[in-house]
Amino acid sequence: MPILTVEIVTNESEAIVPNLAGAIADAAGAIFGSAPGRTWVRLYRLPTAQYAENAVPPDATPHPVFVSVLKSAPPTGDALEREVAELAAAIGALCGRPSEVVHIFYEPAATGRVAFGGKLVE
Repeated sequence: MPILTVEIVTNESEAIVPNLAGAIADAAGAIFGSAPGRTWVRLYRLPTAQYAENAVPPDATPHPVFVSVLKSAPPTGDALEREVAELAAAIGALCGRPSEVVHIFYEPAATGRVAFGGKLVE
């Protein structure tokens, strides 16, 4: 049930690759070892006018990708480090960004606090 929420900072003229959400879902599903239809991606475009970094002029601001990951039980230790590195590389490549500007945030475990169709994730 992994769910990724992806926000990509873009110039107003920058086009998002067709089916980028699907490509990210496929890559993440392979990394997670998910069965078909079990890794979901929500993709949002964040215009540069809506993004800033302190003391950095707008034209010098990098265009990062922010990724939130919700899993029933996130990995820990070496498994988490491997997963983060693989996700950053894959998502960066698909978005045309270096992995250094792919920022990944893991949500707390979904088990017992997230419901689908009125049923808690167990």
